[in-house]
Formats: sequence, C-alpha cells, structure tokens
Amino acid sequence: MKDKEMIPVSDEPGPSSEGDKPPSYYPRPEGSWRVAVIANVKGETALPINAPADAGAEFDKKETVQAVQAAIESDGHTTTFLPADTTLPFTLRKYNPDICFNFAEGISGDGREAHVPAMLELFMIPYTASRVTANAVGLDKTMTKRIWAESGLPTARYQEFVTGYEPLSRNLRFPMFVKPAREGTGMGMDEGAICNDEKQLRRRIHWVVDNYSQPALVEEFLPGREFTIAVMGRKDAALYSRHPEWYGSDGFHRFPVLEVDSHNSVTPGLYGHTAKTLHVWDDGVPGFICPANVDSGLYNQLQNLAIAAHQAIGSCDISRVDIRLDAAGRPRLLEINTLPGLTPDFSDLCVISNADGISYRDLILEILYLGASRFGMVAPNEVESAPVGMRMIVPAPLQIKYK
Repeated sequence: MKDKEMIPVSDEPGPSSEGDKPPSYYPRPEGSWRVAVIANVKGETALPINAPADAGAEFDKKETVQAVQAAIESDGHTTTFLPADTTLPFTLRKYNPDICFNFAEGISGDGREAHVPAMLELFMIPYTASRVTANAVGLDKTMTKRIWAESGLPTARYQEFVTGYEPLSRNLRFPMFVKPAREGTGMGMDEGAICNDEKQLRRRIHWVVDNYSQPALVEEFLPGREFTIAVMGRKDAALYSRHPEWYGSDGFHRFPVLEVDSHNSVTPGLYGHTAKTLHVWDDGVPGFICPANVDSGLYNQLQNLAIAAHQAIGSCDISRVDIRLDAAGRPRLLEINTLPGLTPDFSDLCVISNADGISYRDLILEILYLGASRFGMVAPNEVESAPVGMRMIVPAPLQIKYK
C-alpha cells in the first residue's frame, strides 16, 4: 500500500465542535482501510506482579476481538489484532494502520485507559471512541463525580480516602458503599462493600487501599433500582452516520434503558465483580430487563442524564452510564464507562443494542465510522438526504430471562 498523504486539518471539512478535534495532521486513505483492532486479551496480557487478585477482569476474550474484526471486515476493510502492551509502539509502526478500533483497558497506572489514545495521538493515527482526557477521567471515579457535581448533575454524596485515616465527613450517612476509586468491572465490589457503621467502614477502606494501592471512594449507599444507559452520538453524528435516522435533534441516539436486577444475584443488592463475570446461563446472574419498566418521565430523565454525564467529561461517540435511584426514587449517577464492553450478546452495550434492533455488525461499524469522521476520513452526508429523527422507544418491557 502506498504511503498515506498527510493533509493539514485546515484544508478539510471542519471536525466536530465537541472537544474531539483531531491531531494537527491526519491521513486520508481511499477505498478500504487497514484497521488495527487494539485490546487487552485475558490470559495473554501480562499483569504487574503486585496486581490484586481480580486484576485483568476488564480484559476481553479473544472471541470478542475476533467478533469486532469480523464486523469491520464485513464492510470491506482489512484488520489485524494488536495487543495493548509494551509491544504496541513497534507493531503500530510495522502495520501502519489507517485507523485503530480501540477498546483497550490498559495494564497499570491511574490513567491506563488513556495510554493507547495518547500513543495514537503521538503517532497521529486516527482512532475510535473517547480521547485521552475523557478516558483518564472516566476511570477515576472520584474525579468524574467532582466534574458531575460541578456541572450540576446528581450523584450520591461521597468522600475519597487516600490513607483510610482521614476524618469521616459529617455530611455522610450510613449505610455507605466502598469501592476502589480507579477500577472497573465491579472490581473490589462484593457484599462487604456495604458498611453500616464506622468500624466496618474503616476496615473496608483499609482493605481497598492495601489491595488496590489506590484511594477508596466512599459513597452513601443508594438502595433503589439500578440502570445502565448506552450513549451514542455527538452534535454532528447524523451528518456522518450511515443511519442518520437513529439520531435526535441533539445528535444523540436514544437507546432503550437497561435495568439490572441484582436482588437474586450472586452479589445481592449490587452489580458486583462476581456477578459481572457470570455468563447468562449461570446460577446467580442478575436479571436484565430492556427496555426497563419505568414511567415515561423517569425513562426520559435517565436517557438525558446519561447524555449529560457523557458530555460533562468530554466523552466521544460511545459510552455507557450507570445510574441508581436513591431512597426517594431520584436518579443518581454512579459512574461512566468510556470504553464499554463489546462481547456479543453478553456485554451490557450489546444487550441494549440487540433490544433496540441494532445488529452487532451495525453497532461496531457505527463506532468505527463515527471515530473515522472525526479525522476527516468520512465524507459528510448531503444535508437534504440526512433526515434527523428521534426514536423514543418505550414499548412494553421485554423481560430477558436466562436459564
């Protein structure tokens, strides 16, 4: 393949105005693309020696990588898998991709989900999903909550403990919930995370600090129902999408809301690490209801709140936001996943997409082309032929049952 021509940004159609401006120069390949699929694979990515017992829980199976590759190749592109490890700088140079489909979780460090995007921006290689800052912030649950609070978005009252010996804030009320401040996939979250007095609380905080070598985030426990909401789009998404009818006037698609019912799960009352590792046919798996059976007012509120949370930290194109109701039934933001799982028929985003009638192939290609459009690789649709509609889906709830 001939060398790619480097073209200044100023000579091309303007990028999105939502904080996702591309690097100073970018390639404009013609025809099919060379796509590098970048991820961490379970059993193949080496972990730090002092990593906690559940380290690597966020990593993907090889089958997920292959499913993503198959979806991309179905549209005429070529792909290769590049492990997100210390070999990545060298394999990137060797493969010379036109664009990278990134869902790498990273190996170590506070901002590990930002490592791959930072490297790709250094090499000026286009890529999908959120950029450096959003990925770093999204992994840091405390920082995310601070930004949401500053933005006027509702979240449970909280306090971060660095050593575990800090005075407990007088504004917090028991029961409280303790979790690692910079982990995902329910790591460090089980029944012991719910604390009813200060003795329990201090013991749990020290356990988190000692085992995860990071601060512990303490929140007032939210006893209500739990939901997860997928977010896809941006202001100009319909202009670059093959499915402009998916998007509302604000540029975002309204996915159906997924409720996670953990009452009878292996981690009762919370969507913890063990529950997230179970397959759909295993005993103790939570119930998944999509669309959630809630009134239209709350339904709309959950969708709009998820979009606002996504925008507040500068996420790009795709994310998944977790929300839980407080004792009064009011929604409170829990956390955001800027690199949501992509395991077909298993990951929350994929379950939501299926319930919405969007195939796995179309979901993956939409993420690819939204990312590519930020770097001038996708020509905009003709405005006249790009209808913008809003699909507000609140049908009778579908109860997804697994045996």
